[in-house]
Amino acid sequence: MAGVTKEQITKAKEWDLFTYLQIYEPLELKKCGRSEYCTATHDSLKISNGKWHWHSRGIGGRTALDYLIKVRGMDFVSAVEILCGERGAAERKPPLAVLKQKSQKPFSLPEENPCGTAVVSYLQQRGIDADIISHCIAKGLLYESRHYRNCVFVGRDSAGKARYACLRGIYSTFKNDVEGSDKRYSFFLPAVQKGSIYLVVAESPIDALSIASLLKMQGEDWTKNHYLSLGGTAPLAMLAFLYSHTAVTHISLCLDNDVAGLTGMEKIREAVQSDEELSNRIQVMADNPPPRSLGKDYNELLQKKAAALQQERQQEKAWTEAHKRIER
Repeated sequence: MAGVTKEQITKAKEWDLFTYLQIYEPLELKKCGRSEYCTATHDSLKISNGKWHWHSRGIGGRTALDYLIKVRGMDFVSAVEILCGERGAAERKPPLAVLKQKSQKPFSLPEENPCGTAVVSYLQQRGIDADIISHCIAKGLLYESRHYRNCVFVGRDSAGKARYACLRGIYSTFKNDVEGSDKRYSFFLPAVQKGSIYLVVAESPIDALSIASLLKMQGEDWTKNHYLSLGGTAPLAMLAFLYSHTAVTHISLCLDNDVAGLTGMEKIREAVQSDEELSNRIQVMADNPPPRSLGKDYNELLQKKAAALQQERQQEKAWTEAHKRIER
């Protein structure tokens, strides 16, 4: 067909609607049942079991290509180009620049608790290094909310403006993104050296900080890496990060060692390889999930390592004291 190749068409048809919305239009995706989703624009458009059906119009399909044509009204060639990441390539921007996301509510950070000691205590209990916590607070990347007493992990754009925040309950299992957050600017802890070539990618801010804490615990230079949280497993935040941090050439994918995490790493790799600029620039992209025997995610691994280290130190202390008593 004129305008696109058979290979591009085949590639475009591989996108199911759920994955497409999850990666490029997360604000459009709404859960409306135990295993069913709908879109924010059309609540009668249901997505389930790899298919979608727009009940009020009596149309449906399997692929994101069908959706862009039948629901968005795009022509075939334009829809294929978007799904293949071809449109906008001349401007050296990823596909997310083509599809603008509109938030229903303007983004604003939750009010800060002036005495935010609970967030420090909570993260230290999770094994996060105290110096790394202080570093995040000093950078304006972490604080405690006044209402509900949540950890607030802040994501900022290249100008330093807050564009995203995720909440983590200090006294509960509550997790959520602040309404109006733009996931392209997810939480990240920058390397001390601005031109660092190293990027560590995790699913959550706590996992990202856990990796930094593990490196410090092992005596390594944790400050040489950028640490990025995806806020899930979709590559959206990483693609945006790579386009604004052009020095990065080495990526360590540290998603969870479960089905979602392992699948997410595959999707990330595919997204980078399908982007001409990024595929040429990135030299190393390694899958580094935590060893399953030591934990599903890096915070579990950190807590186990910290507990083992503490036990080792206690044994050394007991041995030293016993040795002193023998000498006396």
